[in-house]
Amino acid sequence: MIYSSVRQKHCVRISLPDAMQKRERYHKMGNYILETCVDCVESALAAEKGGASRIELCSDLVIGGVSPSLPLFRQIRKYTDLKVRVLLRPRYGDYCFDSYECDELNEEIQMFREEGADGVVVGILNPDGTLNTEQLERFKKTAGAMEIALHRAFDVCLDPIQAMEQVISLGYDTILTSGQQPTAWEGRDMLKKLHEKSRGRIEILAAGGIGREVIEKLVPYTGISSYHMSGKIEADSAMTFRMPGASFGLPERDEYKLLRTDSRNVKEAVEYLGRTFQ
Repeated sequence: MIYSSVRQKHCVRISLPDAMQKRERYHKMGNYILETCVDCVESALAAEKGGASRIELCSDLVIGGVSPSLPLFRQIRKYTDLKVRVLLRPRYGDYCFDSYECDELNEEIQMFREEGADGVVVGILNPDGTLNTEQLERFKKTAGAMEIALHRAFDVCLDPIQAMEQVISLGYDTILTSGQQPTAWEGRDMLKKLHEKSRGRIEILAAGGIGREVIEKLVPYTGISSYHMSGKIEADSAMTFRMPGASFGLPERDEYKLLRTDSRNVKEAVEYLGRTFQ
């Protein structure tokens, strides 16, 4: 499979192995990870401009993210050289998925693996709050050599330490977590505990309200060197005509305010991490 290089104005095309090697070199620029979650090409370009290590690609970040489309993934590949992990979530809401949704997730893992994604981000719970290890093992097998992460279903599981040990035994690479609190700073004690008990066996990727100022406090407190942020700002819609009273989205959201990653927010975090983890 052939992918275009980084910018539309360039006509250079590179092979998949070359593209993967380039992304891997980019990923290894420092002894830290700054992952940016994005749901559009514009935000991916901003993440790359800011120096992000990789992106987590999804759709509809405003509801916490759901599975992105294949055309969106291809657009990200066309216009950036970033490593791409794909968030796979069939719907908004809890993480107790039925058999149809599990099959949907498994098929998406296969689809994005064949398309050349660097990794996938998944999660599923049983009704009692424990990890559904049967399905997680199935997802890992389907992912093959791709990186695989457990998403923030972890933050609403019954026993986080047991869950961490289970996904380590399943061969997962990363746990995305805010320490089972609304923000990483509020969950700092659990994050510290997870970092210490993981002993380098799995990446603890701190998430939830992450920005440079929070990272500056979390690094010395937890020892964690991997962070996940959106770096988002509200951008005005390009619409000049706006029908008053008509709304088809979330009632609490202004449909003419769009969430976009700001490269400056990413850059500030990257610069701090680069100085700290040289």
